[in-house]
Amino acid sequence: MASSSSPLFFYYLLLLGSALFLINETTALPELPNLTTLSFEEGYTQLFGDSNLVLHQDGQTVHLSLDQRTGAGFASQGLYLHGFFSASIKLPADYAAGVVVAFYMSNGDVFEKTHDELDFEFLGNIRGREWRVQTNVYGNGSTAVGREERYGLWFDPTEDYHQYSILWSNERIIFYIDNTPIREVVRTQTMGGDFPSKPMSLYATIWDGSTWATSGGRYKVNYKFAPYVAEFTDLVLHGCIIDPSNHSRTCLESNAGVYNAMMISTDQRAAMERFRKKHMTYSYCHDRIRYPTPSPECTLGPETESFLIIGEARSSYRHHHGKRNGRSTVDVAL
Repeated sequence: MASSSSPLFFYYLLLLGSALFLINETTALPELPNLTTLSFEEGYTQLFGDSNLVLHQDGQTVHLSLDQRTGAGFASQGLYLHGFFSASIKLPADYAAGVVVAFYMSNGDVFEKTHDELDFEFLGNIRGREWRVQTNVYGNGSTAVGREERYGLWFDPTEDYHQYSILWSNERIIFYIDNTPIREVVRTQTMGGDFPSKPMSLYATIWDGSTWATSGGRYKVNYKFAPYVAEFTDLVLHGCIIDPSNHSRTCLESNAGVYNAMMISTDQRAAMERFRKKHMTYSYCHDRIRYPTPSPECTLGPETESFLIIGEARSSYRHHHGKRNGRSTVDVAL
């Protein structure tokens, strides 16, 4: 190791300082007025699961559990048209194949055939394999076109809480993990009604996705490991509340405009590009099997060479499908 007087030691300090500066720059979110967390009673209501939803710390933390009887879920009490929505989540540990934890916005209960949706979906895995995170965007009932992206994580989401956030404005949608943007969807004329534009509620659920969530349904939920518990805290609802009787805004136009002003800084964009290059394992934009013609919002560049025609990143496919250490090519959670 370099001594404290050597040039190499000071070089290490310079590198460390630069790294810390970059972290601070890329993880800072734009300031929002009155950005505070809410207790469960202040902003949410239980959807299903009766005793599988348990409140802790005076309603500041919510535990949702899945057992052989049922899963559980909650939703915001109000409808919102644009805003910033966030929660710190800790996922179930150990064997979690088939388990799906979702943190998302939707209006499917109001607009059954033309619903909008913004998704964080966490897909469980077999022991020794990581949870995967999936984001998706639907607008005006456009469920025939899934805009899925899937990612690995640079941390273990079962060991501690990590923050997952959605910014939704009239101009763009940004998904964040620990305040680092991981995906941006910019509204374009070609997207038309596929860009979510109707009031939505916020939802959080845990449920049995055995038919598809892990290796296309190969690995099911094993209830001998139940209950599976997902923990939610630091709950944020910062949006323009809508009157459900006539869908009119209850916030001022100037307040609504604050979300349009939230954009990705230069440092944040660099962090997002690094994340996507290193951790994105699937993108619908590169899936030529499902979509021979890419969706109009897809901007394809040199990174296309990093993906197979099935939309999977080449590096991820080699890592999971190659015969390494005696593992079969089919022993993989997609």
